Amino acid sequence: MSYEVLGITVLWLFLFGYLIVASIDFGAGFFSFYSHITGKRHLIHGIIERYLSPVWEVTNVFLVFFFVGIVGFFPDTAYYLGTALLVPGSVALILLAIRGSYYAFNTYGSRSNIVYMFLYGASGLLIPAALSTVLTISEGGYIRTDTNGQLLFMYRKLFTSTYSWAVVLLALVSVLYISAMFLSYYAHRANDRPAFEIVRRYALAWSGPTILCSLLVFFAIRQHNPEHFERMIDLAWMFVASFACFLVAIYLVWAKRRLGLSFIFVMLQFGFAFFGYGAGHLPYILYPYVTVYDNFTNEPMALALITVFILGLMLLVPSLYLLMRLFLFDAKYVQGKRG
Repeated sequence: MSYEVLGITVLWLFLFGYLIVASIDFGAGFFSFYSHITGKRHLIHGIIERYLSPVWEVTNVFLVFFFVGIVGFFPDTAYYLGTALLVPGSVALILLAIRGSYYAFNTYGSRSNIVYMFLYGASGLLIPAALSTVLTISEGGYIRTDTNGQLLFMYRKLFTSTYSWAVVLLALVSVLYISAMFLSYYAHRANDRPAFEIVRRYALAWSGPTILCSLLVFFAIRQHNPEHFERMIDLAWMFVASFACFLVAIYLVWAKRRLGLSFIFVMLQFGFAFFGYGAGHLPYILYPYVTVYDNFTNEPMALALITVFILGLMLLVPSLYLLMRLFLFDAKYVQGKRG
């Protein structure tokens, strides 16, 4: 495997990790606020808090690795994406800061504030919407150069593009679906029947919109970037496998059987689709300006980055395993018997 392919594969793995972990976090924040305004906060708040308390500081590690790596492996992305993501990237950073502030106030404050809770719940949807613009812009058509060679970003085209809004919709419903599926398993493990019934209904309710929005994005790519669409058709088996995993996951939740296995199928569902999309996008990172071959860093830098990222994985994976054993999958902690 070439350095170029190895580099982008490692980065895609980190991005997929962020997709799963952050989706659970963001969706849980929205469900926490939604349950508050619907009068059901006392039923599911405990489950959400016990999940978020030990993991909220870990979530953004995956995102930091990805952005450091993408600039390190492919330096030209800093020039193109730095211009394109100035507005949505700034919005995402502000929302992440607000979200971190909520965790601090909620942990050390004496009582909850409805304004803080609203910002916390809203950021759970607005952050993935802002970050999803990275995938939208990577498809091309939103960046051009003028007669002087100056890079120009077409904000109006981005905000009026069907494909752009299809990606935003998919990001929103996927966050809610992934989070509800995990919380269903978590509530079941805690033997919390009322919380389980609520989040199970959320999971089943958001499953349909997730598939519909996936199809919408699939056909929107056909109009926006036919070349990418054709390569995705060549990898159709990955998307068929993704849909099969979706059916299995939904059946297991609907039948209330093996909830842990159902979430594994959720990860496989998004894994097949995510890596199928990424493989179809190659060799472009930002169509048609940046490719993995023409804009790669020098060999010594590539070796150093690959080594650091592998060492980072060797440190991160055992740390996550230890975190899960001590908190997320410890029966006494999940059931609220150990704080």
